[in-house]
Amino acid sequence: MLQKKLDRINELARLKKERELTPEELSEQASLRKEYIAEWRAGAISLLENTFIVDEKGNKTPLARKNVKGN
Repeated sequence: MLQKKLDRINELARLKKERELTPEELSEQASLRKEYIAEWRAGAISLLENTFIVDEKGNKTPLARKNVKGN
C-alpha cells in the first residue's frame, strides 16, 4: 500500500476524532481500510506459507494450513 494511502487513512482517523465525517469521507475510509486489510492479510499468508518447522534432525516441514470458517 502506498504511503500516500496510509497517510490518508490516518488523516481520516484524526478528522473523525475532531468532527463527524461526511458520507464521501466515510465511504473513502471504508474503502481504504478494506484495501489495507486485504494487503495485510495477503502478506501474513505469504509469510506463513514460507515458514518451516525444523525438527531436531534438521528436517524442514511447512506449516499446515487450517481451514477456518469465514475465509
